[in-house]
Amino acid sequence: MIMTLLIGLPGAGKTTLAKQLEVEQAALRLTPDEWMSPLFSAGEHDGRRWVLESELLWGVAARVLTLGVNVILDYGCWSREERELFRRKAQELGAKTELIVLQASIDALWARLEARNQAAPAGTFEITRAELVSYDKLFERPTADELAGYDRYRVLGTQQ
Repeated sequence: MIMTLLIGLPGAGKTTLAKQLEVEQAALRLTPDEWMSPLFSAGEHDGRRWVLESELLWGVAARVLTLGVNVILDYGCWSREERELFRRKAQELGAKTELIVLQASIDALWARLEARNQAAPAGTFEITRAELVSYDKLFERPTADELAGYDRYRVLGTQQ
C-alpha cells in the first residue's frame, strides 16, 4: 500500500490529479475542501482545517492503509513539518510514501483560480490574488534532502 501526498498552492491542479490517481490506483482520495463546506460556513474554516486533516481525515486514511488500500492525501501541506508528520505516520503503518509536488507561476495559478472563482464549484472557497501571493510566501518548497525521505517523489510543472 502507498500513501500519496499531493502538495502545492491553490490552483496548482492537486484535486484534478488526485481524482485521476484515485481511479488509476484504486485508492481512497481525501480532499479537505470537499469536507470543509458541509461542515463549516466560509468564515469558520480558518484553524479548523488542520484538525480536519490531522485528526479526522488522517484517522480514516490510517484505517484504510491498515486494510491494504492506497490513500491519496490532497492536502496542500505548505510546511515541511506537516509533510514530515504524514510521511512518518504512514511509514509507521508500513505504507510506502510518495510525494507529488505541483508547481506553477503565480500568474498561472491566479488565472486558474480566477476561472474557478467565477465558476464557483460546490465546496470551493474563493481565493483572492493577494491571498495567493501571501500563501506563496508561506509555502516551504521541498528540498532535495526532504524528497529523499520518500519512497517515490515527483515534481510536476514549473516554478517561475
